Amino acid sequence: MVPFAPAPSAVAVPLASRDFGGAGKVPLVVVHGFLGSSRNWQLTGRDLSAHVHVRALDLRNHGESGRAADMSWDALVTDVLSWCAEQGISRAQFLGHSLGGKILMRLACVAPALVENLVIVDIAPKSYAFQSHRHELAALLDLELAGLTTRAEAEMRLEGRVPDLAMRKFLLTNLGRADDGSWRWLVPLPWLASALPTLESSPLGNDMQFAGPTTFLLGGRSRYVVAEDHAMIRHHFPNAVIETIASAGHNPHMDTRAEFVDRVAVALHRGGSAP
Repeated sequence: MVPFAPAPSAVAVPLASRDFGGAGKVPLVVVHGFLGSSRNWQLTGRDLSAHVHVRALDLRNHGESGRAADMSWDALVTDVLSWCAEQGISRAQFLGHSLGGKILMRLACVAPALVENLVIVDIAPKSYAFQSHRHELAALLDLELAGLTTRAEAEMRLEGRVPDLAMRKFLLTNLGRADDGSWRWLVPLPWLASALPTLESSPLGNDMQFAGPTTFLLGGRSRYVVAEDHAMIRHHFPNAVIETIASAGHNPHMDTRAEFVDRVAVALHRGGSAP
């Protein structure tokens, strides 16, 4: 029997997933960040499959997963718990980046029996007030899709508001073709914009803790987690190990993939069950 239950107030939506290999090994469930998808983890997931069986999820309202207006923490956690139940997973290792990390922090606290090992990538259990997500979402919502001919044209139109090329390319992974050949957003941008106040809040109450093995893996060039956050991390995760990849930004799985995979492999061994 699966040793957890979804939150009674939340209704799960079906989550899409990708299997990146490693069948027969300990399962590692990977959860992406805001406006991302499992697709962003293809290369890193393949590399990690040398150590674990890598299954990467699409969050609700992202990728190919179900859509629902409710983006509360309980709803997001319930989706992952329900997916695990459907897959017959009663215990696994979990890795979450950014928003995915916040979701898994809460999951570990409410369903600790499910979580053998937790790896959180460049995010802290706190509220954030970054304006970048609002700015980027506004830029996408304002992008006129009528008459758009190519993805390169969309990148060019966004350049004035999103100057970083890598970020433009990342954001535009959410742009796709409709059956009639026109361009359309693959995700419900208005719902995601409305959910930002919740998603920027802390996922944890002050008394929530997870005592299992936990690694916080940070980007040295990122400002998402600062030294002052370490005490808060250890309050909620008393057995946490906090490490930094000096040359990485907020996306160490992309910026420094080889070192990231090596660090995660060590973290999974630290939990005691990775081969």
